[in-house]
Amino acid sequence: MYKKVHLRLTALCAGITTAIMIIMSLSYLYVSESGLYKNQYNSFINDMNTITTNLEQQSIISMEWLSKMEAQGNYTLFVMDNGVPFLYNQLTSLPESNKYTLLNESLAAYNNMFLVDTSSTSTPYVSYHVEFEFTSSANQEKYFCGVTNIEKGSSQLQVVVLSSLNALRQQITEQRLRFILINIIAIIFLFLFSYIFTGKLLKPILVNQQKQTAFIASASHELRTPLAVILSSAECCMDAPSDKQEKFLKTIKKEGLRMSLLVNDLLTLSSSDNQRFSIKKKPTELDTLLINSYESFETLAKEKKLSFSIDLPNDTLPLCNCDPDRISQVISIFLHNAISYTPENGKINLSISYKKGCFSISVIDNGIGISDEEKKKIFDRFYRAEKSRSTKGHFGLGLSIAYEIIKSHNGTIGVKDALPNGSEFYINLPISY
Repeated sequence: MYKKVHLRLTALCAGITTAIMIIMSLSYLYVSESGLYKNQYNSFINDMNTITTNLEQQSIISMEWLSKMEAQGNYTLFVMDNGVPFLYNQLTSLPESNKYTLLNESLAAYNNMFLVDTSSTSTPYVSYHVEFEFTSSANQEKYFCGVTNIEKGSSQLQVVVLSSLNALRQQITEQRLRFILINIIAIIFLFLFSYIFTGKLLKPILVNQQKQTAFIASASHELRTPLAVILSSAECCMDAPSDKQEKFLKTIKKEGLRMSLLVNDLLTLSSSDNQRFSIKKKPTELDTLLINSYESFETLAKEKKLSFSIDLPNDTLPLCNCDPDRISQVISIFLHNAISYTPENGKINLSISYKKGCFSISVIDNGIGISDEEKKKIFDRFYRAEKSRSTKGHFGLGLSIAYEIIKSHNGTIGVKDALPNGSEFYINLPISY
C-alpha cells in the first residue's frame, strides 16, 4: 500500500512539474522561433532595400557587385533586362534545371500574389520591390523571395533574389533537439527528486501507521490478558463451592479494575489525538500541589521502605496558569513509576524551582535507571523498559499521557540520568500559556 501511494505521488508530482516544464519549453520555442524567423525576414528586407538602392544609383551592373551581394547574404540572384536573362545567371552554382525552375516558380508566385499597374503613371522612372515567402514544388524547400523592378521609359530591369530557409530550418531543428534532450534529462531528475521528496513526505505517515499498528497490537495484548483471567475465574466460580467463590470474584474485580484503568488511559490518548484533550486552566499554586502529591504517595513509599523527600524554594512561588488536575496526574505518574522501579532502601526526591517565567518540576530516584536507547522511546505508547515489562499494573501508557498533558500546556518533558545512578524525570511549564 505504501509503495503504491509512493509511486502514485511520485508520478503526480513529477507529472505536474513535467507538464509545466513542457508547456514553458514549447512557449519559449514558439517565441524564439518566431523571433528567428522575423529577424531573418527583416534582415532580408533590409538587404533588398540596399540592393534596390544600389541598382537605382548604378548605370552599369557589374558581375563583381552581383557576386558580392550574393556572398554577403548567401543569396541567389537572377537579373533580367527586358525579360532577357543576364549572362550572370548562367554562372550561378545551381544546376541548370534547378536554376530556371526556381526562377520560373518565384516569378509565377510573384505574378500570382502581386499585380502592379504602372500604365497610368506619367513619370519616366518607376522603381519598386516586394518580398514574400514561397515553397518550391521542385525541391519542397522554402525561400524568401524579393523582386525588384526598375523601369526607365521603355527599358525594364528585373532582379529576383532568393534566400533559402534551409539554414534557418536547421537552426530551429537543432534548437528543438537541444530542448528535447534537456527536457528528457530534466524529467529523469524530476522523477528521481520526486521519488526521494515524496518518500520523505510519506515517512512520518509510515511511521505513524507503524505506531498505530503497534498500538493496536499492544492494546489488544494488554486487554486480552485480564479478559482471559476474568473468563477463567468466572468459569471456575460457576463450578466452585460457595465458600471459594469469593476468591474468584475478587480476582474478577481486580482484573476488571485493571481493564477499566487501561480503557481510561486509551480514551485519554484518543482525546489527545482528536484534539479534544480537556484542559481547564486556572491560577494554581504549584508548591501546594506538590505537597498534596507528596502526602498522597508518602505512605506507599514507606511501605516499600523508600526514603521520600520534597524540596520547595524558600521564596513564595508565583501562580501558574495551568490545569491543576492534569499537572497532578503527571506528577502522580512520575512518582508511581519511581516507587515501582526503585529497590528497597532507595531514595526518591520531588522538587520544584522557578526561574525566568518557567517552573521546573522533577522526580529523582536512584532506581534501576534507563539506558540512552530507551530514553528515546520512553514516552512512546505501550513502551516499557525490558527490566519492567513483567511488572503487573503498568501498561506503558502513563508517560505517554504525561507527554500529551505537558505538550497541551506548551511545556517540555524529559528524562535524564541522575547521579550516581537512577533517573530524573522533569517537566518545564511556562507561567502562562
